[in-house]
Amino acid sequence: MRMMRWSVAGVLSAVVMMSGCAARPYPPPPPPPPPAYNGVPLLVERAEHTGFRAGVEDGARDAAQGFGYHPRHDRKYHVTPGYDPGLGPYGPYRDYFRNAYLRGYYKGFYRQ
Repeated sequence: MRMMRWSVAGVLSAVVMMSGCAARPYPPPPPPPPPAYNGVPLLVERAEHTGFRAGVEDGARDAAQGFGYHPRHDRKYHVTPGYDPGLGPYGPYRDYFRNAYLRGYYKGFYRQ
């Protein structure tokens, strides 16, 4: 009888130890959120830089050659060079490029 008591106690203590008695009663808190991104996305930055530079060059060229102010007739406006699929979708790149191109063309054509 005494032997049975020790073995039952031993089995119960082993079950308690294996069931996670020492484990936390609550799950750990979630990690903190990532820091806020305050910069301009790379897609927008690349599109505006490339578009503005191309617009200034084309506008200055057209003005020097005596052409009229027609920024939407230039090839670069329609082709939107410099796009990389790794940056993101093409549509936003095209829109930012064209807006920057028009600003650059105006600046290059009127030498401002």
